[in-house]
Amino acid sequence: MPSFDIVSRTDLAEVENAVRNIQREIGTRFDFKGSKSSIENKEGTLTVLADDDMKLKQIHELVKGHMTRRGVDAGALEFKTPEKASGDMLRQTILVKQGIEQELAKRLVKDIKASKMKVQAAIQGDELRISGKKRDDLQEAIAMIKGLKIELPLQFVNFRD
Repeated sequence: MPSFDIVSRTDLAEVENAVRNIQREIGTRFDFKGSKSSIENKEGTLTVLADDDMKLKQIHELVKGHMTRRGVDAGALEFKTPEKASGDMLRQTILVKQGIEQELAKRLVKDIKASKMKVQAAIQGDELRISGKKRDDLQEAIAMIKGLKIELPLQFVNFRD
């Protein structure tokens, strides 16, 4: 029986490369001269320190731009609310999402069942397995899922005939 998996994976090596490029750019840009602004990466969690709101917004633009250049979808980043840090600085946490959350998986299964396609959807941890009798049905399911407005980047892997 043909099947495929829907996953959401982010390449953490590319995230690390992007963070290094951002750190280098913060060190060389004129508008960051004399600033204590920085960004750090610890296992898929980015921590941004900025002097004020303006610098925080500039770092956001750097993060989005560098991640996109490295092939990491900006939709995989979850920006938490900024908080006050010591010395009148702002600290913000940016999470790099991995896997499909349970709520989104349930919504996808519901949408697939509502479309009356001849495929079955099963949640397997942070992945979704779609199986059907015909390859055409699976391709139709991929097209339908791509048409949905989902902010999380999804990959379709493990297509088996």
